[in-house]
Amino acid sequence: MRLETIIKEISEDPRNEEFTQRGILPILQVDPQAKICIIGQAPGRQVEQNGIPFHDKSGQTLMEWMGISASIFYSNQIAIVPMDFYYPGKGKTGDLPPRTWVADTYHKKLFAHMPSVELTILVGKYAMAHYLHHSMKKNLTETVRSFTEYLPLYFPIAHPSPLNFRWQQKNPWFKQDVLPVLGTKIAEILSLDEE
Repeated sequence: MRLETIIKEISEDPRNEEFTQRGILPILQVDPQAKICIIGQAPGRQVEQNGIPFHDKSGQTLMEWMGISASIFYSNQIAIVPMDFYYPGKGKTGDLPPRTWVADTYHKKLFAHMPSVELTILVGKYAMAHYLHHSMKKNLTETVRSFTEYLPLYFPIAHPSPLNFRWQQKNPWFKQDVLPVLGTKIAEILSLDEE
């Protein structure tokens, strides 16, 4: 099954009918040449409107954390496969969580077409819970703090949302100790020092 066929299958999935009827396409970025895959949470309202993954303030922060430009972020070297390909809507305390069946149904199919992925960045607790299973620590903070345990396959990080600033203030080690390693890994995989 080709990538285009899988994306068509997502669009035509009856569980996504409300989005398809509104003319909203699945929001993801996949390419057979991708070397790094970002597993995000779910598109926010702004991204739903522009249709480009992480094309918002969270995305700007994520690019800074990764140490790459927008031209690299939106290139065939980077895949973006969120836990839900559509904006799940607003809840009482923020956006609703991604629908669990989305990753269960489609992630393996998409990864089968991306054999060159060397590192998968897990953004936020939903991605960590899905991919790390029982090896995830008692919470997101401890999982991110233990990031070296999940290398070389996975790199868990906090969500880059502006709403997450309190967590970053309480955990200064994240920027001091974790992000430099993330930037180095990405530079090595993408051979950025050769450019």
